[in-house]
Order: sequence, then C-alpha cells, then structure tokens
Amino acid sequence: MKNDIIIIGGGIVGLATALQLKNKNPGLKLSIIEKEDSLACHQTGHNSGVIHSGLYYKPGSLKAQNCIQGYHMLLDFCNKHEIPYELCGKIVVATEEREIPLLKKLKERGSANGLTNLKDLNAEELKAYEPHVNGLKGLFVPQTGIVDYKQVARKYGEKVQEKDGALIFGERVQSIKPSKGGAEIVTNKSSYETKLVVNCAGLYSDKIARLTAEKLNLKIIPFRGEYYQLKKEKEYLVKNLIYPVPDPAFPFLGVHFTRMISGGVEAGPNAVLAFQREGYKKTDLKISELAETLAWPGFQKVAFKYWQTGFGEMYRSFSKAAFTKALQKLLPEITKDDLEPGGAGVRAQACDRDGGLLDDFLILEDEKAINVCNAPSPGATSSLAIGDKVSDLVLKRF
Repeated sequence: MKNDIIIIGGGIVGLATALQLKNKNPGLKLSIIEKEDSLACHQTGHNSGVIHSGLYYKPGSLKAQNCIQGYHMLLDFCNKHEIPYELCGKIVVATEEREIPLLKKLKERGSANGLTNLKDLNAEELKAYEPHVNGLKGLFVPQTGIVDYKQVARKYGEKVQEKDGALIFGERVQSIKPSKGGAEIVTNKSSYETKLVVNCAGLYSDKIARLTAEKLNLKIIPFRGEYYQLKKEKEYLVKNLIYPVPDPAFPFLGVHFTRMISGGVEAGPNAVLAFQREGYKKTDLKISELAETLAWPGFQKVAFKYWQTGFGEMYRSFSKAAFTKALQKLLPEITKDDLEPGGAGVRAQACDRDGGLLDDFLILEDEKAINVCNAPSPGATSSLAIGDKVSDLVLKRF
C-alpha cells in the first residue's frame, strides 16, 4: 500500500494530527497504524478526563501555547459534534503556609497565559466552593472542565474515515526501512510504502523514533498513576475538582479529586515507576522493559535525586492508609472506608540522558519522520493544537 503519510499510533494525538492533515489537504493519502484492535486504548483511554486550562505551564512553552489553543479547539469540536463536557472549574488549595507563595506564582503564571477571572480565595471562601475542603488559601480556575477523551478520540477517528483516511488495527510496527519514495514500514502482518512517517506512538514513541533516528538522547519512562474512587454515598464530599499546590520541582500534580463526566469521583493519582510500559497493575512486569528503564543513565539520576519522593509514592501505592492520609490534607473527612479501587493510567514521561524529566512537549524531525516524543498531560486537551502544529510540519514537505 502506498501512502503520502502514515501515522503510527491511534491515540488522541495521532488521530488529531490525521484530522488536521485531512482538513488542510483532503487529497493526501493517509493511514493510521494502531497495534491494538481499537482506538485510544492506552494514555487516552486511561485519562482522568480533565480539560486543562493552561494554568501550570511556563509562559511561551509549547505546553502553554498548545494547551490554550487546544482548549478552545477542543470545546469547538465538542460543541459541533455534541460531545458532552462541562466547564465546572476547579480550586487549587494551599494547606500549608509555605504553599501560599507558590499559589501566588501559579496565579501569575495563569494570568500570563491569558486566563481571566482567576479568583483568590481565603479559607472561608474556599468553603463556598467546596464545603468539606481544608485549606488556608485557594485559587478558583473557572476554565477547567471535564470530558470523556475516549469519546473525543473516537469522533476524531470517525471524521478521519469520512475524509478517506484509513485506520489499520492490530498491526505492530517492527521496522522502518528507507525506500525510493520515502520509507517502508514493516509490521507483524504487512508492509506499507509512505513518503513520510509521523510517530505518535505515546509510550513507545522513543522506540519508533529510534527506527529512523540513530542518536536519540531520551527514553520514555513509564509512570503509573493509581486512583481510588469515592463510594457513592461519599461523593457529596466533592462538588467538582480539588487540586493541591503542585511541587514545582516534580512534573506531577499530586493527589487530587476529580468529578467525572460519566459520574463518580476519582481520588489520586500517585506516581510510581511502572515495571512495563503498559503496566496498569502492580503485578504487571516485563523484565526487558524494566531492565531498559533501570539501565538508562537519566533514570538513575532521577532516582537518586527524587528517591525520597519516589519512596513515598511507592509506599502510598501499597498502603491504602498512606494514600488516605495524603487525601486528608485536602479533605479531612475522608476515611479509608470511603475509598474503593479505581482505575490506573501510565504516563509516557520522556527523560534525557542527564536526568532531566522533560516538562515540555517535544517534536523531533529527521529526513523520513516527524516524531512526537513527549506529549503527556495536557496532551489530550492540546490534541488538536498539537495536530495543527505537526500537520504544518508535514505539509512543509509536500
């Protein structure tokens, strides 16, 4: 099969890229290769469903630019295709004095990113938004919302197919070879000719990138985020979304409470090293993938730097009491008995050789491929904006 473009990965970013390409150039022959039997099985399908506002990201960064742009594009898409969402807003809560200056900086960053109507809250005002919350100060962010990203991704896929894009399921890419017209992609079942490869493989994006780029100074480190759910009779404790003030040195947001568009309230996640890239359970283990992670010099430096944080996250993973204690900082009324096991997701976190956990989106290009190598949260919110940017890079070559 000859293609102009083959996108590897049927998650929300790959699908958004395909849709933007088809919108801009309907005549392109385009296929998406997905190793699973359906779309959005991994990071997209295990997403918490939060529509991020752009509060946290460094002004001018790809995350900030794409989150703000993608936010509006996502809402427009949902409105057009009648996909349910809700802009319920969230509160970020400082529970300790040392967090108050960080909360102030967070508001300044949000304002620099164009967010309006951010509202400072004192302890009493916090209670008006979330009656059961514990906090000294807070920040209300009205733009934050909730949606089902799997539903969004499926709709992207439908629109791609309507525009004659092909979805190829159940095929795992094994090699990418140079060919006269560009590249030959060999899967476990077939082979495909294409002028250009676009790598949106998420948890395996570094492995796909290495099929065309010999030197790649990063590796995807999988971090599992585990959730509990509030029992039905305790859902009244949370009206919308409650977040802690994040640790500026660590690229995770801390345990929080999220009301879901389909109903129910999630509590979490923690962030523990997954022992395989698609390791959604504590017992999931792939020796070869774990060995690769542990041998990566960058991960060794991260582990040395954050060993105390990592140990605390791992302890919470195995101790419901410790997990509950972390949640009680925000909601003191929560007890261990109020929680039941929820889902889990695995975040594809790019880590460079020097121990840097990449905080921004990363798109790398070589002669035969465009590689989206780091698109964690807010990747889903930003998907149409990332797709817009990648599609522009693609179309420059045609």
